[in-house]
Amino acid sequence: MPDVSAGPRLFVRRLLVVAPIALGLGLWLAVAWVVRGRGAPFPGPAETLVYLLEALRGRELLGHSIYAHVGASVGRWAVGFLGGFLGAIVVAVLAGASRVLERILMPLVYVLQLVPGLAWVPVAILLFGLSNQATVFMIVVTALGPIAVNMVAGIRSAKEEHLRVARMAGAGTGEILLHVLLPGSVPHLMSGLRVGLGNSWRVVVAAEMVVGSGMGLGYSIIQSRWTLDYASAFVCIILICLVGLVVEYVGFTRLEAATVKRWGMVRS
Repeated sequence: MPDVSAGPRLFVRRLLVVAPIALGLGLWLAVAWVVRGRGAPFPGPAETLVYLLEALRGRELLGHSIYAHVGASVGRWAVGFLGGFLGAIVVAVLAGASRVLERILMPLVYVLQLVPGLAWVPVAILLFGLSNQATVFMIVVTALGPIAVNMVAGIRSAKEEHLRVARMAGAGTGEILLHVLLPGSVPHLMSGLRVGLGNSWRVVVAAEMVVGSGMGLGYSIIQSRWTLDYASAFVCIILICLVGLVVEYVGFTRLEAATVKRWGMVRS
């Protein structure tokens, strides 16, 4: 017999997808109406959409295409996050191999994790000046903390019986790390990567506002205050959200599923 409830369930699922978008647009329109009543040029959804379409068709923003700005921000994010990820792996492996090293390294990592990303601005400028390297440095130190903390927690959560079996089978320290500790830390590592990705993306946009290097979504937003081109700022905000959503729900979710499957955490 056909499922008579399939139609209503499909309608509810579609409604739940559309409702947040409609609510967001409604709130946006309401705020724009109130602010415009005070005489401020607050862009609405329609105006922002027109600007976005023009930008996608080639309209320049601060002398560059919108694609160049997105590429600059994503490029800095990728380089900085990769640096933080590699640094976190080194810290986690050292801390996981030795309790002494863990007691030396992890307090520093915990302190590092407590420092807000933008608090590194003076340090970054002193080290690298107003340059692209300053932004990358801030991303590295922001991403490293949560990844290292979660990975060490995963390594330390390995079951003692698994370690005993590996040692009885003649496995050395490197084999135990590769075949027991690292697979066991995968769920924790995925959590750390998720937090590190979000934190580092917010930092790259904020760092571009402060450090600035002539390109990037954050740089474009902060420059809009001088040109009063607020529609372009709203377009950049939308693109920031879209990039984050794509990385989170398209790229990272698939990576997480593939990685967990690879290490045998789920059935094939």
